[in-house]
Amino acid sequence: MKIHEHCAREIFRKYGVPIPPDGLATTPDEAKAIAEKLGGQVVIKAQVLVGGRGKAGGVKLANSPDEAYEKASRILGMDLKGLKVEKVLVAKAVDIQREYYIGITLDRDRKKHVVIASPAGGVDIEEVAEKTPEKIGKVWIDPAYGLHQYECRKMLFEVGFEPQVAAKAAAFIQKLYKCVIDNDCSLAEINPLVLSPDGQIWAIDAKINLDDSGLYRHPELKALRESEDTDPLEREAHNRGLTYVRLEDGNVGIIGNGAGLVMATMDEVKRLGKGIAKPANFLDIGGGAQAEVVKNALEVVLMDPNVQAVLINVFGGITRCDEVAKGILQAIEGIELKVPIIIRLAGTNEAEGRAIMKGSRLEVAETLDQAAGKIVEWVSSRVTS
Repeated sequence: MKIHEHCAREIFRKYGVPIPPDGLATTPDEAKAIAEKLGGQVVIKAQVLVGGRGKAGGVKLANSPDEAYEKASRILGMDLKGLKVEKVLVAKAVDIQREYYIGITLDRDRKKHVVIASPAGGVDIEEVAEKTPEKIGKVWIDPAYGLHQYECRKMLFEVGFEPQVAAKAAAFIQKLYKCVIDNDCSLAEINPLVLSPDGQIWAIDAKINLDDSGLYRHPELKALRESEDTDPLEREAHNRGLTYVRLEDGNVGIIGNGAGLVMATMDEVKRLGKGIAKPANFLDIGGGAQAEVVKNALEVVLMDPNVQAVLINVFGGITRCDEVAKGILQAIEGIELKVPIIIRLAGTNEAEGRAIMKGSRLEVAETLDQAAGKIVEWVSSRVTS
């Protein structure tokens, strides 16, 4: 789960990370009032859950309260990468002598958290890693021993942090690691961490991603989820307890049981589709999905106006094919199906499942190749007609 910068800044403050004072505004008048209170130059930052806000015009400097009003007027209500800006952060500006990057995320291959740091802050860390990998430093954290400052300082020296900055940044990183552990974060990032002319370092940006699996331990963090920043279909799927991701420019609805099976189904449709038939979504109904879950899944997929056909691929292990068949028939009761649906059933009770589907409005395939091939045929005929 992603949270807004203003929320991340408040969490960082609890761990002693130096962050300039700020306030949250939903109107230009509120932005002006916050700027008057802070005094001096302020920065107006759109609060939406996308990257590249500055390049898209969502971050502006203001030298006076009146200018803060004017800049906030421009940013509030703007469309920023498909999301409407409903609020802005008004923060005290900091004179910047140099910018750095520090972050902590989870390295799933090594099954450890990893500290990432670079003296090239203020730009996409992926770009730095690609063009100047020597400027990226990493420290993997042994969960049994924790993180030590000397490890951080050594790494920071090696990638080019000045000695006086490295010592302070190492302390930052330890605070960041405690935040990650305490709050089940999958990512905690400061970009940029800045050095001001008076020798102080500040976090002038804050990013936190929370592990959904740990949210049950943090109801106060779960409450930070903001529904207006998510795709409406993804929001509907989440409310129904479904694992669903909507894809751009797709036209084939995909439903399967198991992440690997769903991805293999998507790959097969894309391979055979040759740019005409493309997956419109990822939807995993899970290993033990019952009829009601399948019904909800199909309803969500059919809500996407771009979907021209649906492929349901089920391998019956824990999930029984007859239960899936019942769920599909329940889902289409009373629904005017405007797109064709094909289902591939294999595994536990597949014969029973196919028998249930016999005589329905849906087509049944025995193999994934057959199902994907039929889907491509259907979509191609619609495109050329």
